[in-house]
Amino acid sequence: MDWREGEIRELALDAFDQRFARYRLQADETTRQAMIASLSRFGQRSFERRIHQARFRDEAATLESFDWKFNRSIDRVQIDELATADFVRRGDNLVLAGQSGLGKSHIMQAVGRRACIAGYRVRYTTSAELLRELGASLADGTTPRKVRHYSRFDLLIIDEFGFDRLERDEFPQAPGLLYKVIDGRTRQCSTALVTNIDFDAWGEYLGDAPLAMALLDRLVDGALILKFRGQSYRAHRAKKPAPAQ
Repeated sequence: MDWREGEIRELALDAFDQRFARYRLQADETTRQAMIASLSRFGQRSFERRIHQARFRDEAATLESFDWKFNRSIDRVQIDELATADFVRRGDNLVLAGQSGLGKSHIMQAVGRRACIAGYRVRYTTSAELLRELGASLADGTTPRKVRHYSRFDLLIIDEFGFDRLERDEFPQAPGLLYKVIDGRTRQCSTALVTNIDFDAWGEYLGDAPLAMALLDRLVDGALILKFRGQSYRAHRAKKPAPAQ
């Protein structure tokens, strides 16, 4: 049994015991184990459906596969707390900031997977993909539907914010549409942003300083902010020796 199956079984066990306790029912161990197995199978199917809908870029990104020894400045306890998805239950936003290559994307996708296990609807996208999609929606008149689509997820992960320059000439209204998406989620659902630029550079990235301030107000005010420092996780992985043949 891998960690995913184990967690799903634990969730099924908790759900079974809580339901029977609520109604003051009792069951023999055989019945209990049969019900847990049924709930586990249902949980596995539901988990797989949520993972498919989340569209994570790296299917191998888990907390178990992350090399925690390479950068001691990353607080494992803090990341494990995020992995409980309690911040999603509270509707808190999350910002992971720091230079490229520190493992922010891996960790955020791993936390997103744990949120899927906990039963939350998650959607992963990059900033460039989201902005292109929102910009293109202007042409076919689907903008309201697209904004509603991104407002329905319990956790929206926007990766690589600031990674590339925006193609503002092609979709000059896209940053404003991004604000609409964030504004529609404020105080209702959690949005996680992974970025490699400082907050004071958002205006330059978006090409609109007032819009950047409004976005910061909606997304960052009261959010959980984790700043990553240290050596590059990507470079560290590249230096690992190949296994002996």
